Amino acid sequence: MHSDRSYERFYLTLAILFALLFGLLAIAPQNWGDWALENVLVLLVILALAVSYRYFKFSRQSLLLIFLFLCVHELGAHYTYSRVPYDTWCKALTGETLNHAMGWRRNNFDRLVHLCYGLFLIYPIREIMRRCVTTKGVWSGFLALNLILATSALYELVEWVGGEFLGGDQSAAFVGAQDDSWDAQKDMALAMFGAVLVLPVLVWRERRRQVSVAWNSP
Repeated sequence: MHSDRSYERFYLTLAILFALLFGLLAIAPQNWGDWALENVLVLLVILALAVSYRYFKFSRQSLLLIFLFLCVHELGAHYTYSRVPYDTWCKALTGETLNHAMGWRRNNFDRLVHLCYGLFLIYPIREIMRRCVTTKGVWSGFLALNLILATSALYELVEWVGGEFLGGDQSAAFVGAQDDSWDAQKDMALAMFGAVLVLPVLVWRERRRQVSVAWNSP
């Protein structure tokens, strides 16, 4: 299924596009220390994808979703999550800031990224569950959801330890809590919410495909 040239071209195209974006957003980031810390995980993900390519090839859908999430993350790494100027962009386009329209009092780009973590990565994670752990249907979705929650919690722990180690402005840039004492819990909840939104659609598509195969079988 994945040995054809079109898959390799698709894989290479996404890799080149991300390399270009990475290079562009590596130019004069808002905070070099925070940019470096935020990209440690990105480099580990890219290394894992490269090393596992021969043994586990994601579907095109999964590759695209991973690519989109990494692109959103890189935007946050360039500006630092609490300073992404989406309000400036929104005002330039519409004449009004998004925060004013939504009644927000903080920069919510970090919330968007945590939501996207669940929305975008539940599909590739569930694909791993189905193909490596041989779980199907509801159970593959349940395990994928648990992995989304577990990795979200792990990231919050990394932020906590990193924040304690760094201290000062560097800690504030990396953690990005913006004086919200419930920031970690809200981030994890948004990741779970994003995954829960997508899971029913994935299960429905799978069951519909199974019914179609059974109906067309002799």
